[in-house]
Amino acid sequence: MGFFVEKLGFRIDAIHPADNPSIAEISGYGLAIRLVKGATGGVSVVYLLCDDPEATGAGATSLRAPNGVIVELVAENPQMSVPATKQALALTRASGDALWKEGRAGMRYRDLLPERHGGAFVVSHIRIPQGGPVADYVHFHRIRFQAIFCRKGWVRVVYEGQGEPFLLEAGDCVLQPPLIRHRVLESSAGAEVIEIVAPAEHMTVADHQLTLPTPDRQSGREFSGQRFVRHVAATASWSPWRIRGFECSDTGIAAATGGLAGMRVVRANGAPPAVRQSHDTEFCFYYVLSGAVTVELDRGPQVLAADDSFAIPGGLTYALADASADLALLEITLPGEVGEIGRRNAAAPGSPQVP
Repeated sequence: MGFFVEKLGFRIDAIHPADNPSIAEISGYGLAIRLVKGATGGVSVVYLLCDDPEATGAGATSLRAPNGVIVELVAENPQMSVPATKQALALTRASGDALWKEGRAGMRYRDLLPERHGGAFVVSHIRIPQGGPVADYVHFHRIRFQAIFCRKGWVRVVYEGQGEPFLLEAGDCVLQPPLIRHRVLESSAGAEVIEIVAPAEHMTVADHQLTLPTPDRQSGREFSGQRFVRHVAATASWSPWRIRGFECSDTGIAAATGGLAGMRVVRANGAPPAVRQSHDTEFCFYYVLSGAVTVELDRGPQVLAADDSFAIPGGLTYALADASADLALLEITLPGEVGEIGRRNAAAPGSPQVP
């Protein structure tokens, strides 16, 4: 008992019998422990969350109590681990329910980046089969970048400092900055979203103290250097894309992340030429929202239709050809500014050039 109380700072809640103590109940760090003299088969390892395990004064981050119990002091807010990006070509097709897996809260997930660029990114197609309230709670993520694009239906969400709950409808998207508190409240039946997160493995933390919505609106507030973005498709404006024959609607994510990442909806506008191109960015991903397009690669053409997706690694030459009139793509890149991608044109002499 002296070890837990004097060395680790637990408090005594109960002890008995008084004349010859054999049971003590102690608590601390959100943990209640019962110490029983002579007990067997009890807990062998205890993990205590600390702001800074090295600065606790305990003398080490792994301690052994007199009864043999190991006490591990671990960081409550560990540093985010960001793996080195290992880009690879990824072509994912929307064929068959076998591609879907059961996830948390009854949601179904389809992995759009199976190799996850070495763990640096995860892109998921998420479906909520049942409509109504969602079993969610106020939480936040320790991440580098996260954005959600509503593919079908609607999802009702609420964010810290962003006013009352709102509907994220088909074509809308949000940038969820690191550490912003939020909660999914309800959805339509069959709602679908496309979610990208970096890194692939990241921590989700519940916040049991904060109630949403918060009373104050802080539209310009920065969270770890990024601002919250809500892009509404119904009010979007369109401008020429970097390749002739296409136009795009920018979501504002590039500006809100200081150029870290960008997300755009791209659609055919006229008769797009098959421009050979490459890029040297960290991440370049496309999701087919509607229509069809042929991705021309050195290994041969790949015809993609709605709900198919592809990630293009840096240095790989490709072209978008035979775009249908109703083609629409979701484009996600890191960094956000992609002008250099277009200028790295790899077209053969005499073929159409990027303007």
